[in-house]
Amino acid sequence: MDLSEAQTAPQAPVAPDVDAARWAALTTGDAGADGRFVYAVRTTGVYCRPSCSARAARPENVVFYASCAEAEAAGFRACKRCRPNEPARAQRQADAVAQACRRIDEAETMPSLDALARAAGMSPFHFHRVFRAITGITPRAYAAARRAGRLEAGLREAVTVTEALYEAGYTAPSRFYATAPQRLGMSPTSYRKGGLGTAIRFAVGACTLGAILVAATREGVCAILLGDDPEVLVRELQDRFPKASVSGGDATFERWVAEVVGFVEAPGQGLNLPLDIGGTAFQQRVWAALCAIPVGATATYAEIARAIGDPAASRAVAGACAANPLAVAIPCHRVVRSDGGLSGYRWGVARKRALLTREGAELPAARSVERGEMG
Repeated sequence: MDLSEAQTAPQAPVAPDVDAARWAALTTGDAGADGRFVYAVRTTGVYCRPSCSARAARPENVVFYASCAEAEAAGFRACKRCRPNEPARAQRQADAVAQACRRIDEAETMPSLDALARAAGMSPFHFHRVFRAITGITPRAYAAARRAGRLEAGLREAVTVTEALYEAGYTAPSRFYATAPQRLGMSPTSYRKGGLGTAIRFAVGACTLGAILVAATREGVCAILLGDDPEVLVRELQDRFPKASVSGGDATFERWVAEVVGFVEAPGQGLNLPLDIGGTAFQQRVWAALCAIPVGATATYAEIARAIGDPAASRAVAGACAANPLAVAIPCHRVVRSDGGLSGYRWGVARKRALLTREGAELPAARSVERGEMG
């Protein structure tokens, strides 16, 4: 079909208010309308996304179509600028970053920035900026976190710490020892031995959500646990570090506990205490994404998966939420199911709902559904 035929091709009937809404989205460059419809311009024979940055067309020359297929059937061709017949730019970038993460995961040595950018079809500068915007960290930091995560997993299995270091890909063990206390909250040897030789202070108190346990290593707060039975919370802490020296906190530590309790009661005020987060590289990526969710807002497991550059990892994201040892400080309570349901929460759905309510989050009826403990 040539352009002259396209100009006289019948259009699918649409209600006037639908066309008005589409025109409003077009004139504002609304990216949120991308994928819902495309518009074609009779004088150019090209169709575009609503968000395309091409020069605005006259209203009398614009035709709206529900899909790319409809526009092409009418004889229009895809815009080379906004590429409406391909995934959206944000999705293309997320896919490129996810592929880069897989390349880093599978490589024995860290691929160069140039190699990663070339595979993604971007300049090194642009790729570095996109990678950081999506994952929250640089490619080098991601590679270091993955390597450290492999080491953490191998420390309990290897005969020696040195063996675990080389198995994880460290060519110079001194590089890991320089940051091990910040990552593990203790030396690699102590971590491998279940916290042997590590001093952990803790205290149990009460808040409006029930019992609360706060624990800290020398690096910072390593656990904020919520529950109904204080003894259960203490056992949970001991199970995490069975060979650590666990003792009650002093007067200074009691002030830390008071600050944590105040934070749980009013999360919007922030927590000005050092945290000993630990966790695997993947968990740290998820937890960093959770901390980016504003007070009063929520995100789905799928949205978090996309934010860390791994769109297929929704279930793994739920697992990372369930493994979070720092209630409220790492706000896994702000993650909901794709249908809006609260799903689950390590410390109970009722507490999750209470936290979201006090933060002012919108909780429609669909979000009151209580299901398995996923996050």
